[in-house]
Amino acid sequence: MIRIAFVGAGSVVFTRQLLHDILSYPELSGAAIALHDIDPERLQVAAALADHAVRTTGAEVTVTATTDRRAALAGADAVVNMIAVGGHRATVTDFEIPAAAGLRQTIGDTLGVGGIFRALRTFPVLKSLAEDMAEVCPQAWLLNYTNPMAMNIQYLTAIAPKLKVAGLCHSVYWTVRGLCDIIGVPHDEVDVLSAGVNHQAWILRWQHRGRDLYPDLDAAIAADADLARRVRVDMYRRLGYYPTETSEHSSEYVPWYLGHTSEIARLRIPVGDYIGISAENLAEYKELRKVVADGGDPVGGWESDAAEYAPQVIHSLVTGTPRTIQVTTPNTGLISNLPEGAAVEVPATLDRLGVHPHHVGALPPQLAAPNRHFLNVVDLVVAAALEGDPRHIRHAAMADPATAATLTVEEIWSLCDAMVEAHGDALPEPLRRAPVVAGGAR
Repeated sequence: MIRIAFVGAGSVVFTRQLLHDILSYPELSGAAIALHDIDPERLQVAAALADHAVRTTGAEVTVTATTDRRAALAGADAVVNMIAVGGHRATVTDFEIPAAAGLRQTIGDTLGVGGIFRALRTFPVLKSLAEDMAEVCPQAWLLNYTNPMAMNIQYLTAIAPKLKVAGLCHSVYWTVRGLCDIIGVPHDEVDVLSAGVNHQAWILRWQHRGRDLYPDLDAAIAADADLARRVRVDMYRRLGYYPTETSEHSSEYVPWYLGHTSEIARLRIPVGDYIGISAENLAEYKELRKVVADGGDPVGGWESDAAEYAPQVIHSLVTGTPRTIQVTTPNTGLISNLPEGAAVEVPATLDRLGVHPHHVGALPPQLAAPNRHFLNVVDLVVAAALEGDPRHIRHAAMADPATAATLTVEEIWSLCDAMVEAHGDALPEPLRRAPVVAGGAR
C-alpha cells in the first residue's frame, strides 16, 4: 500500500487537517504514514494528533514519527512538504526590519522582501530534501505546500529536474467558494478556469450551467459599497478578471496600494497582518502541546470541507480516480505569454500516473503583465541561490513592485544588508557576503 511522508509535520495544525482528509478515504486503508520534523517536541505533538485521529476514525493505517528525515522518506510514494524554516521568530524579522526602513507588508511570505528572504533560507533545506529523495524514494511525488510557492518550485526544478514535484495551494478553491457565496450560487455546480502564478492567478472563466457569473458579481459589487473596499475587487474592476488570493496577499504583489496611506484606508488593508496570524498559530500549537502533555485528547481542529489537495493527489495515485485541481509547475508552454520554465499555476488532472498540467494558452495581456513583474522577482531570487551572487538579492528587491514603489535603490540595498545580517547562518554562505558595487557590478 502507499507510503506517505510528512516533512515539517511539526506544523501540527496543518498536519491535523491533512491527516483527517487522508483518513477519510477508505481506499487508503493500509497506508503507512511517516511523520518527520527536526523539533522533537513538535514531532511528539504531531504524533499524538495522528494517534488520536487513527483511534477516533478507526482507520487501518500505520503511523510512525522520526527526526531522521531519510528514514521517513525511505520508500515513500508521496512526500508532503510543510517546512517553515526559522518559524515565528524569522517571520517577525521579515516584518520588523522592513517596517523600520519604511516598507509596509501584509503577509510577507510570497514576494517582496519577506518572500525573498523566506525563500533564501528555505532553499538549502529543499536542496537537501531533493537529494535525499533522489537516493531513497526517487519515484515519489513531492507535494509542496511551503511558501514562497513559485520561488520554491522554480528552484527545485532547476536543481533537481528529474524530481516529480507539484506545488499545492487552496487559494483558488477558497476564492471560488467566496465568490459563489457572494452571489448565492452553489459552489459544487460551477465550472472554473484559473491560471497565472501562485497567489496571483486569475479566474478566467466562472460559469453556472454555461452561464457567465461575472455579471452577477458586478451587480453584487454595485449594490454593496463595502464589497468594493477590497483590494482584489478593486483589481477586478480595473483588470476585468478576479485575482485568486486574498486582498492582504494581493496588495503586496503590485505597486498600486501599500505605498499610499490613502489607499490603505480606502481598501482597509491590514498592514503587518501575518505577524498576528503567525502568533495565533504558535498559540494554537502551545495549547495543543499542553493538552498532549496533560494526557488529554486533541479533539477537533479540522474543517470537513477544507478540500486540501495533497490527500486528493494521494487518493488518485492509489485509485486512479480522475479529478482536476490547481498546481504550480514549470511552464512548458502551458501559459504561452509567460516565460518558459517559470513556475506557473494551472489546472491539472490527477490519476494513477500522477499530475498532468493543462495547456491554457495566452493570458489577457493586462493579466500577463503583473504576472511577469511577479516572475521577475522569482527569477532573480532563484538566480541568487544558483549563482551564489548576493547582488541578485538586491536586484530581486529592486524588481519587486511594492518595494520599488516605496523605497529608493539605496534604501533597498541597505534594507537587504540588514536582512542578510539578521538572518545570518540561515542563508547560504555566498549570499552572506557583501556585494561588489564599485567598478564590479555588471
